[in-house]
Order: sequence, then structure tokens, then C-alpha cells
Amino acid sequence: MQETPPNMSPTFADLGVPAALCQRLDDLGIVEPFPVQAATLPDALAGRDVCGKAPTGSGKTIAFGLPLLARVGKARPKRPRALVLVPTRELASQVEEQLTQLSIGSGTTVLAVYGGAGMQKQMQALGRGVEVIVATPGRLKDLLERGSLRLDEVEIVVVDEADRMADMGFLPEVRRLLDMVRSDRQTLLFSATLDGDVDILVRNYQKNPAKHEAQSMEEQGEVTHRFWSVSHADRIQVAASIVERSWPAIVFSRTRHGAERLSKQLNKAGIRSEAIHGDRSQSQRERALAQFGRGQVTVLVATDVAARGIHVDGVACVLQFDPPATDKDYVHRAGRTGRAGAAGTVITLVAPEKEKDVRKMQRELRRREPIEVATVATAADVLAATPPKPMARDDDLDGVSRRERARAERPDRPTGPRPSRQPHRKGGAETRAKGDGRGRPSEAGAGGAGARGGQARTDGQARNGQGRAGAPARSGRPGAKPGRRPAGAGSARPGRPAGGNARRAR
Repeated sequence: MQETPPNMSPTFADLGVPAALCQRLDDLGIVEPFPVQAATLPDALAGRDVCGKAPTGSGKTIAFGLPLLARVGKARPKRPRALVLVPTRELASQVEEQLTQLSIGSGTTVLAVYGGAGMQKQMQALGRGVEVIVATPGRLKDLLERGSLRLDEVEIVVVDEADRMADMGFLPEVRRLLDMVRSDRQTLLFSATLDGDVDILVRNYQKNPAKHEAQSMEEQGEVTHRFWSVSHADRIQVAASIVERSWPAIVFSRTRHGAERLSKQLNKAGIRSEAIHGDRSQSQRERALAQFGRGQVTVLVATDVAARGIHVDGVACVLQFDPPATDKDYVHRAGRTGRAGAAGTVITLVAPEKEKDVRKMQRELRRREPIEVATVATAADVLAATPPKPMARDDDLDGVSRRERARAERPDRPTGPRPSRQPHRKGGAETRAKGDGRGRPSEAGAGGAGARGGQARTDGQARNGQGRAGAPARSGRPGAKPGRRPAGAGSARPGRPAGGNARRAR
């Protein structure tokens, strides 16, 4: 391989990409590799496992698509040779489209399988033989259970956006699927984060992976973050006031029902909107995204799950009608605006009972924008006004979370060895000598050691708490007061046996 001249980025041919694929890249107008591609392609083409830390928009699809297409073998019916696992339908469709473009003329077939699309067509295609499957975990599991395919001949596996699959609860199913493929497979994993469950996936399913990290090539614009305190009665009208002045906009709702209802309410207010959520079919979701991209719809109302595959440039505003459940969800939602260098605004509506949770999330995100008060009458003025500056602490811990600040301000602890401490044991020597701490004499002095629950007992003594002759009657429960009738000591009554546990006897 020729050496790359100084101050010049390598070409795809320099990285080891076969000539036929290089020609196809030229035909598509893709000439210079992105950083994540330049970093991972040599190892992936050599057959090594690769662990890539890269965000959306960094060029991951080509980074794993080229090695996959270069190394995949011919498939038999129902026996794919390569598997790409993705979290959402939209991403599956995008990956299929790009891999199909790259594979033109190679004889390699690519098929996307995901929910919301006709299963019969997918089963028929698998029966003819498909080299590469791009799948969501749920639909792939359904096809496996129907016997439409097997994974025992899969030689290359790609796990794309593993962090999102972890957030959506897919990793247990991903692990079950990985257990079904060949043990000597090549595994390529790409994720924006590599901690938590994703790290477990790396350690358990990759062999000495080459690890690389790359930044997004997408230019980020300036994004303004605002938090508005709004009453429940005003939320709909305030939301309408925002999106009719700042659009195209994506509005996030917590539930599918809420997204559908909010879309209808905005349409009644004269604002053209479409809902996108898990209950919508794939064709409905694709149609809504296409209309939003063309400007025929100015507002897209979405849930978090459905919004995972939304990648549309030019979104002016992200409105969080319902605050996100986690700080990760906030970052993901906010990332829908400010793309391709354009400016954007993120507004979070805060109901009174959610204010505490939102402030906690702000601390986790290290955001300290004040919560502004907005009503139907003032919404337009608040939106037009200059956003207030984040609150300053006037210290060198600006932007640091409360927990880290408290740790930094904590006085230094003594550095010497800790004083020895006597192990705590219930009913210890001091307790047995002085009493039980409740003003009662310890029974250890009366009945010897070996007491259980603060009560002494000699060999052969009943376990129901009855002491020796002359001792006050006590129940078998720890801490019972003297004088209480002992368990099993019920007096004889008509129709009841004397002694024993009367309730059990009945």
C-alpha cells in the first residue's frame, strides 16, 4: 500500500478498500473518508473486531458497510451471511438504502426487516437467499421463531447505535441474537457512549477489539435552551403560540395517545401537524417524515421511541411539551435542532408538579437557565424577548453539578488510620450485663447466654417464649412486654381446647 503524502488525508484505496467499491464510491461522489472511516476501515477490512465511539452524523454506515460488503460471502436460502442490528425502523431503512447503493454491481443483496412492514414479503426474500440483513431486534426475533431464517452462518455482525438500543431496552434481545451466530464471527460495534450495558456488550461479545473514537462531521449551530413554567390550562395554547412563530418544529410528547391528541389540537388551531409514534405503521411514519421534510407539514409531534430515526435538517425549534424522563433523552431531543450549522431553540414546558424533576435534570445536564413564567397572554412576548443568561454562582465551580460542588466544598478529612471499632452485635456483652436498653432487666442474667431476640432460653425450654417456673409470661415475639399472655397459653373455653395455639387449632 502506498504511503500517504504529508498533510493529505488518505484515500479509500489507501485504507485497503477493494477497487470495485472505490469505483462505486466515486460514482456516488464520495471521495474523501470521514475520520471514523479512516480510523476503523483498516482494522475492519483485516477482519478484526472493532469498537467505535462515534455519534450520529459521523459516517458510521460507510465505516461498517465497506468491510461488510468486501468480506461477505454468498448466502444460501434462509442463511444470511451478515447481520446489522439497529434500534429503529427509520434507521433500518436508511442503512438498507445506503448499503444497496454501495452494493450495486456486486451481486450482494441487502434486505431490511422491521416491524410495521409486510412480513410475508420479507419471508419470501429470505427464502430466495439474502447476504446482508439489516434488522430491528423485535422483527428479527419474530422471523426466527417462524423458522424463516437461521443465524448459524452469519460471519459478520454489526451493532449500530448500541447506546440507543440500551436506552430502549433492546440489549437483552441483542445478546440472545448474538448467541445464535457463529462464535468465530467478526463483530463491529458503534455507539455514542461505551459505558454501562454497552461496555458489557463489548466485553462479552468482542475479542480484543480495536477501539477508535471519532467526532461528528456535522457542523453544529448555536442552540438556545429555555425552560417555561406553564399551567396545565395554558399548555396547549402556549405550545401553539410557539410553533406558529418558530417552525418547522418537532414537538415531543411522553405518550402515543398524547402525541395523537396534541397533533389534532394543533390542526384545529390552524397549524398543520402530523403525529409519529409506535402505533403508526411504517408507511404512515415515512409519509409524515417526507411531508415534514418538504415543508407540507410545519410541526411533527413525536414520542421518544419514534423520534430516534428523525434526521431532518432545518428544524428551527424543538418543543418539549412533556419534559424528558432522563438527561439522555433531553440531549437526544435537543439534537434534532441546530443541525448543519443552523441555529435552533429548545423550549421545555414545565408544569408545576414537574418543576422539581426538571431542576434535578438541569443539575445533571449542568444547565442553569432560569425557569421563565409564560402564559397565553405573554407567550409571544417571552418568545420574542432575549433569553435570560444562565444564573451565575460567582465562583470557580460554574457549570458544575450540585453533587460535585458539595464534594469540592467538603472539608478535608483526616488522613490517618481510622480508630478501631468494636463490631456491633445484637445482644452483646454490655447489653446482656446492663439490660436491654428499654428499662427492663436483661434476661441473659436470668437465663444465661444464647438468648435469641433478647430472651434467654435453656435446653428443653419451649420456643414459644414461656420461661421457667415463676418467670413472667411473655409472648414469643421479640420485644413483647411482660404480663402479656404467652402464645399457646389460651385458657379453656367451651368448644376450644385448653392451651396450644387456639387459632391454629381451629
